[in-house]
Amino acid sequence: MDLLLTNATVVTMNREREVLPRADVLVQDGRIAKVGRGLKVKGPRRLLDLTGQVVMPGLIHGHLHACQTLFRGHADKRELLDWLRERIWPMEAAHDPASLRASADLTFAELIRSGATAALDMGTVHHYDAVFESARDSGFRLVGGKAMMDSGAEVPRGLRETTADSLSESLALMERWHGTHDNRLRYAFAPRFALSCTPELLREVGRLSREKGVRIHSHASENPKETEVVRQVTGQDNIAFFHGLGLTGPHVTLAHCVWVEGKEQALLRESGTVVCHCPGSNLKLASGYARVPELLADGIPVALGADGAPCNNTLDLFHEMRLASVLHNPRVGPVAMTPMHVLEMATLHGARALGLEHEVGSVEVGKRADLTVVDTRGFHFCPLPDDVTGPLVYSARSTDVSHVLIDGKLVLREGELTTLDASQVLGNARTQAAKLFARAKLR
Repeated sequence: MDLLLTNATVVTMNREREVLPRADVLVQDGRIAKVGRGLKVKGPRRLLDLTGQVVMPGLIHGHLHACQTLFRGHADKRELLDWLRERIWPMEAAHDPASLRASADLTFAELIRSGATAALDMGTVHHYDAVFESARDSGFRLVGGKAMMDSGAEVPRGLRETTADSLSESLALMERWHGTHDNRLRYAFAPRFALSCTPELLREVGRLSREKGVRIHSHASENPKETEVVRQVTGQDNIAFFHGLGLTGPHVTLAHCVWVEGKEQALLRESGTVVCHCPGSNLKLASGYARVPELLADGIPVALGADGAPCNNTLDLFHEMRLASVLHNPRVGPVAMTPMHVLEMATLHGARALGLEHEVGSVEVGKRADLTVVDTRGFHFCPLPDDVTGPLVYSARSTDVSHVLIDGKLVLREGELTTLDASQVLGNARTQAAKLFARAKLR
């Protein structure tokens, strides 16, 4: 049955960046059929009156680790390399299919509840079928892949793999999941970062991604110590090293890129590589401040992501939008990162980070009906200005999300999950987390 969303303020994110007051959106067969005022619809339909609410494109995470959500609060007060070696890698190595499924269910429940409809995810080394199964059942849109790690110091046994095994397992996952469920689930090669992968693996990933038509998702230039070690090991800066191995281009998304300047920024621009800004993670891990205004001004697409729950510790993209909007003001002034710039990062650029810019990211006829509805009638929105883009970025919270649609299906209705049982997700997460911590034997 058709669904008509009526009487909303519609933030379209179309080419003209139109914001339409008192407008309607018609959803048919999982796609946006009409956008405008006073739409007349024949035949049976469901009606959702959204007076006092905003319809916007579903928020898109350009960098995520669903495998880490069970670790929330168990890896605090560490910089990146210590955080990985002392906490994250041992816990990732302790995952089994049941704990990974619990972590993914918890992730997608939190994402949907906070208005997200899609994400680019990097898993742990094994059991990634569990993440796809969770996304399948929750109705979430996922582009993801297992972490690839055939090298690196202090890597636990449970994460060690040969180059051949890393490639073969990735290809097997791609064959099982890429393009399934009406193309809602897609694969991405996910070499973890330069220090955990051999040049041979990275070169082959670059070749295979072009041959198979799938994305590459990795980390780059996140932390000063990591960046210096990459120079020592490879003799090059991180982006230059990746570029030489074929890991740049419009089909590549690199998370963080905090310590990038000059020639490396030029490589990102000239290659069309997508960057994902994770301000909450970069602040908590003391990694630094990415030069996002300069990257955007240079024409480099920059998405937004929460990264992982143990380095944030929230997966709320409204939180990331507010941080991204104010973080850079002391250095570049209060107009460099406007609310519209930030909304573009969380929608249009997020769609590019997933390789889905022709399918999602705006409220336009023909695109998939991935939509988020924000109730702006709370105290913290009052008085609401005519331009709602500022309040969406500066004031909105995850708890303001009333409805979420993915492929036209209501996966959140009146703030309640429809595809996941919230109490079951929480109970299973607590049970599986306790078992995982026991297996990990953390000091």
